[in-house]
Amino acid sequence: MSRYVIGVDVGTTSARAGVFNGAGEMLASSANPIETWKPRPGFVEQSSDDIWRAICAAVRSAVGAAGISTAEVAGISFDATCSLVALDSSCAPLTVDVEGDPGRNVIVWMDHRALAETDSINARGFDVLKYVGGKLSPEMETPKLKWLKEHLPDTWQRAGKFFDLADFLTYRASGIDARSLCTVVCKWTYLGHEGPRGSWDRAYLRAIDIDDAWERRCVTDDVRPMGERLGPLTEAAAVELGLTRQCVVGVGIIDAHAGGLGVLGAIWSGQVGHDPALLETALALIGGTSNCHMAVSRDPIFIDGIWGPYFGAMVPGMWLTEGGQSAAGSAIDHVIQDHANYPNLLQEARARVTTVYELLNAEIDRLAGEAGLPYPALLTRHFHVLPYFLGNRSPNADPHATAIVEGLDLDESITSQALRYYATVQAVAYGTRDIVRAMNDSGYRIDTLFVTGGAAKNPLWLREHADATGLTLVLPREPEAVLLGAAILAAAAAGLYESVPAAMQAMSGRGSSIAPDPRTARFHTAKFGIFRSLYAEQLGRRAVMAAID
Repeated sequence: MSRYVIGVDVGTTSARAGVFNGAGEMLASSANPIETWKPRPGFVEQSSDDIWRAICAAVRSAVGAAGISTAEVAGISFDATCSLVALDSSCAPLTVDVEGDPGRNVIVWMDHRALAETDSINARGFDVLKYVGGKLSPEMETPKLKWLKEHLPDTWQRAGKFFDLADFLTYRASGIDARSLCTVVCKWTYLGHEGPRGSWDRAYLRAIDIDDAWERRCVTDDVRPMGERLGPLTEAAAVELGLTRQCVVGVGIIDAHAGGLGVLGAIWSGQVGHDPALLETALALIGGTSNCHMAVSRDPIFIDGIWGPYFGAMVPGMWLTEGGQSAAGSAIDHVIQDHANYPNLLQEARARVTTVYELLNAEIDRLAGEAGLPYPALLTRHFHVLPYFLGNRSPNADPHATAIVEGLDLDESITSQALRYYATVQAVAYGTRDIVRAMNDSGYRIDTLFVTGGAAKNPLWLREHADATGLTLVLPREPEAVLLGAAILAAAAAGLYESVPAAMQAMSGRGSSIAPDPRTARFHTAKFGIFRSLYAEQLGRRAVMAAID
């Protein structure tokens, strides 16, 4: 009997595969880097062939390390960033690059080339915008499609298929061109709540002049819920992945949403059944290059500046509200790397076989100890950061917002670097607090953060997120919860469980918890007020300068 499933996660910089048993225990995993090009400011591109090669190598390596027979793998599913993939009529890569490189056929989620198209669409107030918090983001697919039509007309005319990356991967694996309800509802303005399986607003697509992509069947109407069985691996995919054709492919999901599945099932630990009301008190925080904040409700909750409500886009039958920070881990890394001390820090980390984060965390502990502070956060009393290096996704929905750092001096030592890093970690945490504030003001009852992702491996990041938000953090039993979320979909598709919620409950579990330190509450409330005022003041300055010819 086939007893194992594989979850594949394609993030911004790497493709990973994990082998899981039916209880949600990961036997082995493997990762491979993927190449990224940045030909111009705001342009970020990848190659679908390069991504597929990285996936195949990761799957073969993970299965080998797990020591299982390929015949024992029952299912596979994929999560990926919400990046746009272009193929020609023969399903070969089709360039999205202004320089015409045929291999670069993926516009990465963080690419902001479509800012003007996004602003133009948002100014027209379409009804579909109600389901994205009132405004599209340049990270979404319809502005990117409009940019392609206007700026690369040859690519547009030659296009055979446009995919969200997760859907491209299930197509490459199964040969079936079906789209995930998650990807099209969250990134393509599909209305998942209309009719038995949702519908496209073709009037909207015609109004922004991209409906001919649907007329030419570049985008299919075959939309299916996550975890549904698509079919077995194609013969070619089975060979490339090193699996058998007995392995079935499950409809995929966006990477952050996979993390939500991987952590939120833990709320039902020890429960009989899957009480949806419990989920309304929890937020899944997936921390990485960007941060995503996933909350679900039984009824739609409309919040200006926060994406959604999206019907059925993560937990079946429930509405998803999706907050996010476009620059989170990337903001922290930028602040570290932008400091004059970075070459010295990097050299020391390599010499001591450690990470730059561990060195900076140790410096913060040293400074706090020497100062005799009751808690380390007081070190940043006069250092404030607005971390909008890539605009603000939530709750302001302002892609034009920029970062602010207050407290700079001429110090180029590790002490200065550590304080900038520390204040930026806190600022990212205040961004999460702002998102939770907006959600709870609108009807949620969030009191717990279920946290996963690469950022959750940093103890300082965890401590500051608990203290700055005032909420308890719960870590998953399986640290690689994003991979687990994809594996949950594979288990449902392979019939190991009767439904996605059943698989979530059976395969997820609670790990350790981190409660906020009550001594820090007054400090963080004061700094959160300053955090919000920095943005309000920036808006005022932008308005002043906008009036100048």
